[in-house]
Amino acid sequence: MLTVRRRTARRRTARRATACTAVALSGALLLGGCGGSGSGSGDAHTLRLWHYEGPDSAMGVAWNAAIKEFEAQHPGVKVEFEEKGFEQIQKTAPMVLNSSDAPDLMEYNKGNATTGQLSEQGLLTDLTAEAGRRGWDKKLSAAVRTTSRYDTNGVMGSGNWYGVPDYAEYTMVFYNKDLFTKYQVAQPTSFAELTAAMDAFTRKGITPLANAGAEYMAQQYLYQLALSKADRSWVDAYQLYRGKTDFHDAAWTYAARTFADWVKKGYLSRKTTSAKAEDAGVSWIQGKAPILFSGSWWYGRFRSEANFAWDSGLWPGSKLTLGSGGNLWVVPKNARNKQLAYDFIDITLSKKIQNLLGNQGGIPVAADPSAITDPRSQLLIDNFRTLSARDGLAFYPDWPVNGFYDVLVSETQKLMTGGATPDAYLDALQQAYDKGVPQR
Repeated sequence: MLTVRRRTARRRTARRATACTAVALSGALLLGGCGGSGSGSGDAHTLRLWHYEGPDSAMGVAWNAAIKEFEAQHPGVKVEFEEKGFEQIQKTAPMVLNSSDAPDLMEYNKGNATTGQLSEQGLLTDLTAEAGRRGWDKKLSAAVRTTSRYDTNGVMGSGNWYGVPDYAEYTMVFYNKDLFTKYQVAQPTSFAELTAAMDAFTRKGITPLANAGAEYMAQQYLYQLALSKADRSWVDAYQLYRGKTDFHDAAWTYAARTFADWVKKGYLSRKTTSAKAEDAGVSWIQGKAPILFSGSWWYGRFRSEANFAWDSGLWPGSKLTLGSGGNLWVVPKNARNKQLAYDFIDITLSKKIQNLLGNQGGIPVAADPSAITDPRSQLLIDNFRTLSARDGLAFYPDWPVNGFYDVLVSETQKLMTGGATPDAYLDALQQAYDKGVPQR
């Protein structure tokens, strides 16, 4: 009988995504199936699995169920599951995967700066043949599978398969309805109303926005502000190098100045400069902030842990928002049991697991839509369909170039503390971006 060993107890649902193409993820809810045979070498008695989803997130719940399903299908196989932190994998993956300690299967960030870089370095298994044999190429929509493929330069959207997503994601505004009621503030439906609500809370001594400057959350607020003044060609230029990106254009300038102004007005607290995303999420769960802007990866956890009335919605007044297919299952080049890894990916894409993921607050990519019965989950998926239909998914700010995530974190922290002016902030981003953009 398969046994699961969890080596770390650290819970982290706070995550970030990294790299895709500027194609809307339409038609993400597809019918699923599984099957096929795999290749690989090893003793076939152990599957070493790494991921960084908290056990109560939609993905964590679904993947724990997938482990049990894997157990039923592979008697005698032992799963060694290690829960890693997002930052831990982000910083150590190249070193670990280039060693004999590589796992058999690992969750990793999608994109040029992450999966693309590892594929270019020869650290990941080419899954192209397996995707064809097992039907992954048919099961995933064209837009969703773009983050699976990378060319010889590590640029996503074409070339060989190096990863497989089994969910999608997007960002939204979470509202603590009890706090809005308590302080007699109207829940906003427009950007002007959002600003008015934040003004109202600050006048009452309440910092309206939960935030985390030490990780992805602060930079995503700023990127969303830029997206509210941008269009698809702007995204294509920034993410796909289809044109020149000018960080002093109207969209970026508006974003940097507005973000700095929000800090001055108290919408965002300077005290959150060194906060992690987990800190921001917990503060919202504890009812300390009326508003949080972040991703669907929090949805399942908020549903299970937030003991107050809450709601969510798309960022008001913007056609574009952050989002994409989910992170990828990647098989390291040095994996010892690749066939088992392929089997596990199959299971996560089965209707049984996909339907569970959808009902737990995730966004499945191969589910039976009629099987999603939870009202909150239906709303989550409906909003994703709305975004997809209007070509509204604009990926994430750290995607375009290697190392840009750390640049965005450090420079946005400076903007929060007043250590950099908006113009200096944009100068720093321009320099790092131009240095990292590949020659096309």
